Amino acid sequence: MKRLMYSGAGLLLIAAAFLVFNMVSGLAFTNARLDLTEQKLYTISDGTRQILADLDEPINLHFYFSDTAAKDLVALRNYARRVEEMLKAYERAADGKIKLRLIDPEPFSEDEDKASAFGLQAVPVTQGGEQLYFGLAGTNGVDDTQVIPFFQPDQEELLEYELSRLVQSLANPQRPVIGVLSGLAVNGGFDFASQQPTPPWMLMEEVRQLFQIESLKTDVDLIPENVSVLLLIHPKNLPEQTLYAIDQFVMRGGNLLVFVDPYSEADTGMGMPGEGLDRASDLEPLFKAWGLRLVPDQVVGDGQYGMAVGMGQGQAPVRHVGWLNLDASALDQDDVSTAGLETLTYASGGILEPLEGASTRFLPLIQSSSNAMPYSAQRFAMLSNPGELIRELKPTGERYTLAARIQGPAKTAFPEGIEGRKDGLKEAANINVIAVADVDMLTDRMWVQVQDFFGQRIPQPWADNAGFAINALDNLAGSDALISVRSRGRYSRPFVVVETLQREAEARFRQKEEALQQRLAETEQQLAALQQNQDPTKLLELTPEQQGAVQQFLQEKLKIRKELREVRFQLNADIEALGRTLKLINIALVPALLTLGVLALALWRRRRRG
Repeated sequence: MKRLMYSGAGLLLIAAAFLVFNMVSGLAFTNARLDLTEQKLYTISDGTRQILADLDEPINLHFYFSDTAAKDLVALRNYARRVEEMLKAYERAADGKIKLRLIDPEPFSEDEDKASAFGLQAVPVTQGGEQLYFGLAGTNGVDDTQVIPFFQPDQEELLEYELSRLVQSLANPQRPVIGVLSGLAVNGGFDFASQQPTPPWMLMEEVRQLFQIESLKTDVDLIPENVSVLLLIHPKNLPEQTLYAIDQFVMRGGNLLVFVDPYSEADTGMGMPGEGLDRASDLEPLFKAWGLRLVPDQVVGDGQYGMAVGMGQGQAPVRHVGWLNLDASALDQDDVSTAGLETLTYASGGILEPLEGASTRFLPLIQSSSNAMPYSAQRFAMLSNPGELIRELKPTGERYTLAARIQGPAKTAFPEGIEGRKDGLKEAANINVIAVADVDMLTDRMWVQVQDFFGQRIPQPWADNAGFAINALDNLAGSDALISVRSRGRYSRPFVVVETLQREAEARFRQKEEALQQRLAETEQQLAALQQNQDPTKLLELTPEQQGAVQQFLQEKLKIRKELREVRFQLNADIEALGRTLKLINIALVPALLTLGVLALALWRRRRRG
């Protein structure tokens, strides 16, 4: 047997057996996949599987990637490979309802013309004008088209959501209907102070481009059946019949996006004679039934995110801790409504809290920093100088929720119904509500500059407020299956341990720098105090006390600079030590373990023979 194994015929037999094994396994296990990534990057979620299982008609997907033009773009090619693998996973799970075509559009070819006709975005990659396509076009049986013009690598977490949204849009091509109910003139109105008509909020014009809008009156007693998502903006003092209509809409499976506010600066309506203007809005009875509350009469102030505002000509800007300029660290990067956004503004908004014992899940989407505290809403009614707020700021160390998603089983807020309507729905197996504790963030002044171009209003956004609202509407307008598809991880993983070491060392470095600056200031104060007691005719001469103080400061400065160098050296030393450990594992430990394994096997076989 040994002679056969080492002969030429034996080697050929082994090679043939290896080929046969590969062919049989390839045919028998064509759809077998093993996803060993931590975040299951190559495994589609249950929500996507449900969307694919519900397909009634075939869908054609055309994936365009300029493979030749991207030959030197390694990172983009890796991402393209992931997109291709994900699309193939969709094709397998759809059980024949999705037909996938992989296309490399050569320059000046019919494929390139089709890609351009679909509306895919071409990106120049060379000075000679060579263009790269990296997008997806989908069509259904009635020639409806949906496209992803270009797969942005920085939006990798949203890959599955975008693909599933495209598939569902082709399966249900009609535009969703958004029912809008507002206590403010979001669709335009009349300003009695200036005696001029006011234009619609730019947000509504942006929403109207993507959805069909149906305006509802504030005394509506039934939300129409064709409404997919209900958008409430400043629902102030709604009558019981309207609250009941909203409750029943949510109970029957309708999705809700609501903006409430403890102090809306956009609410300039007239109050009752002899009373102050009430600028607050809430859905207190409904929120209570759904497991959350808007903290009454409380506005959040944040020292970290406070916005610099102008005080008029010739005056320096001041920090307004009630107007927040929130960056990505304040947003939930795992939720499709906030993932990928860079800046949100928030003006004199409130705080949302979950209620104990609630059956729903309270998922924060937007949060303050820990350098925040609540202010009385009445403080803003009497505010003349925003700079006063930061002097009153005493951070509690708590991160306050400014917007949240509420999901899960819930009961009606009207278990006995209302007069004349006693037979309503009593509970829902799952509700989908996004609540935001600020209305002013939707006004034009908080996110966009609007320019008039020959009668056409051109928006120039400087914050992502409208993007957040549209993302939320788009997400809620989908099915429960699509809503359940959350953002995923990235194909490329950062060096988390190294970044942690760098952050820790930089924090220590900043502390040393602050200590140096503080000692410098103290020494300068000491020198100034000594000079006050000195003869004015001898200002350029140093007294023994001054000389001693200067020498002491110089010694302290040299000592601290040495400590700073040690901190910087320790930063590099920690990273280099980690690198040496990893090299030791890769170069020595793994081969050593393999060697020990082979020796153990040889010893076991020898003992077995003996």
